[in-house]
Amino acid sequence: MQISISLWLLVYIVINLIVFGMYVWDKHKAKNDKWRTKESTLIIGALFGPWGAAIGMSVAHHKTRKLKFKLVYVFLVLHIAVIAYLFGTGYF
Repeated sequence: MQISISLWLLVYIVINLIVFGMYVWDKHKAKNDKWRTKESTLIIGALFGPWGAAIGMSVAHHKTRKLKFKLVYVFLVLHIAVIAYLFGTGYF
């Protein structure tokens, strides 16, 4: 059974919105000296929702100087490549 593109897109958008929220919320907690989200959790979130992570980092000015968070952009390029491949092969 093939899942429609609209369902894939909806799930993908929701995941990226959640990850965006994770980054913005962690920045809010950092400003207010509260308990923080583990960096590994943020990186894993970025693996599944790199658009949300990249936009969250940019909007909140959060984790932009940390080297390991450059992985967000690697994940973003990988997602773009997979999406291009899926469209190119006619999956969507």
